[in-house]
Amino acid sequence: MKSWGERVKEDLAKLDIQALGRVGVLLGGRSGEREISLMSGNGVLEALLSKGVNAHAFDTGLRCPTELSQEKFDRVFISLHGRYGEDGTIQGLLELLNLPYTGSGVLASALAIDKIVTKQIWLSNHLFTPQYEELTAKSDWNAVAQHLGLPLIVKPANEGSSLGLTKVRTVEELPAAYQLAAGLDKKVIAETCIIGDELTCPIVGEGENAEALPVIKIVPPEANYDFHHKYFSDETKYLCPTGLAPEVNLAVQELVVAAYRALGCRTWGRADVMLDQKTGKPYLLEMNTSPGMTSHSLVPMAAKASGVEYADLVLWILGTTLKNKVGAK
Repeated sequence: MKSWGERVKEDLAKLDIQALGRVGVLLGGRSGEREISLMSGNGVLEALLSKGVNAHAFDTGLRCPTELSQEKFDRVFISLHGRYGEDGTIQGLLELLNLPYTGSGVLASALAIDKIVTKQIWLSNHLFTPQYEELTAKSDWNAVAQHLGLPLIVKPANEGSSLGLTKVRTVEELPAAYQLAAGLDKKVIAETCIIGDELTCPIVGEGENAEALPVIKIVPPEANYDFHHKYFSDETKYLCPTGLAPEVNLAVQELVVAAYRALGCRTWGRADVMLDQKTGKPYLLEMNTSPGMTSHSLVPMAAKASGVEYADLVLWILGTTLKNKVGAK
């Protein structure tokens, strides 16, 4: 069977650029990840223009999304992250407008943005993910710490890019960690902190045809992969290949594909994973259905390791809208 990289080249060789028509690149938005979305979207826009695509930026944070119908777009590339872009809301509007778009549909997007619902689905499919609790202002902090162990992670259930995330080392730190996360989201999750290697793995395709790209190992300074070290620091190291044993990489790839299928994702996504240093077992953290496409982003890195350059990756993703039917979940 031909590799994904080889198949991408074949797909692009047959792609009629003119058939893509007028393309909107949705970027910016109103979430806490607006800055990153602008970086992703501008990269995507530049890539499409370099390929001769009639592409135009549309900032959903500055313009009312209902104005999309006035732009006469034939399809859109979603470069929005977080709320109102990665959560099924913009996908629902695009469905109503009968406008083809990149990435997962309404249901998968809505499921994957919510870390609590995502965990419930993964656990029902017997997929490894850290133990968790949903926190409230009335939570018994001692009981939470006893159940999940220390250290533990507290974060908003519907945010990405490590926004509002705290690594809690003592019970006394829990209330402040909860308040920080609750300031960003009405749902807050606490989960067991898995100590070990931090990994990420993109997935492409849909259903039985979904497949994993190469695994990437993330080595941030002082093991702190926060917002700054994700997007702006040159200190974070990314290893692809990971240097891990082949059977470990394969186990991670099999896990993330199962996680992707369980949520009903399509076209592309990226799963974040922790590799327990004690047991060697991989644990799912979350699924990104509109991954970053910045200079520090990881899907382009894995694609390059598969022989697909950034601009070709962007064009291939857009090209899937010629096949994806509006109305598909």
